[in-house]
Amino acid sequence: MPDTMMLATVVISSVLVAVVIRLLVVGILLGLINRYIPMASSIKSLLNGVVVIYMVIWVLQVFGILGPLGGITLP
Repeated sequence: MPDTMMLATVVISSVLVAVVIRLLVVGILLGLINRYIPMASSIKSLLNGVVVIYMVIWVLQVFGILGPLGGITLP
């Protein structure tokens, strides 16, 4: 049994690391886009909102809180 618990811990740890890395990368890219690409504030707000909603849905799906959305899956 200890081997099974160790394997489960490794899998959970790797999932958490992958989620944190993806959140960091998306956050950094969004920050760079907001800072260096000139666009109207309304478009910038819309972009930020879409990215945040996408990432919240993705995190909920990763942790199994939210299932597939009618056949639409997020990569």
